[in-house]
Amino acid sequence: MRVCANGWKNFRNLTKSELTLINENRYEAAFKPGEIMIKQGSPTSNALFMANGMAKTYIEGINGKNFIIGIALPGRLIMGPGAYVNSRHNYSVSAITPVQACFISFDIFKQLARVNGAFAEGLLEDISAKSLSSHIRMVNLAQKRMSGRLAEALLYFSDEVFNDDEYEMILSRQELGEMTSMAKECVVRILKELEDSGVIYSDSSKIKILDREKLFQISEKG
Repeated sequence: MRVCANGWKNFRNLTKSELTLINENRYEAAFKPGEIMIKQGSPTSNALFMANGMAKTYIEGINGKNFIIGIALPGRLIMGPGAYVNSRHNYSVSAITPVQACFISFDIFKQLARVNGAFAEGLLEDISAKSLSSHIRMVNLAQKRMSGRLAEALLYFSDEVFNDDEYEMILSRQELGEMTSMAKECVVRILKELEDSGVIYSDSSKIKILDREKLFQISEKG
């Protein structure tokens, strides 16, 4: 599917004719950094697939306060549980880097899920995994202190986004606060504390984990 070559792994469960049906009911779009890809509350007429680039998924809260759920990477299906509940997207998605994406009719997804058990199981597994991840994050945000929440976020970027202990911080300090439920000033203060104690190195655009074991301990005990 050309730009969708980094497709969702569940596509492997489709037959050639089913893949053709998907291909005939999709369209490609390019987004610049900062552009909205999906708006919270909009109809779930299409599922979205990241072909390349990075985007942030976030819930738009009251009084303009956002909560960042996570980072969307190539090959990811973006479709919340609202697709089967109220036909509305329950979060927004905006590009962080230049992004190419594919939109595929959700009606086609429903059709394939009815006739292809393996595809339906893969769809259920995908939605369930995201739901479980969200539940774990909510518990951690409720129970951990601020240092533990920020340590967890830094490890998330290292382990799940970049697969490296040194990476470009693609979120601003304000956005890191939106991801960890704390004020920007608290993020700046805790980053400095972690750097002063030799756990990380940080500047305006880079994070380097120097003592992974210590950062993990802070994340677990925070």
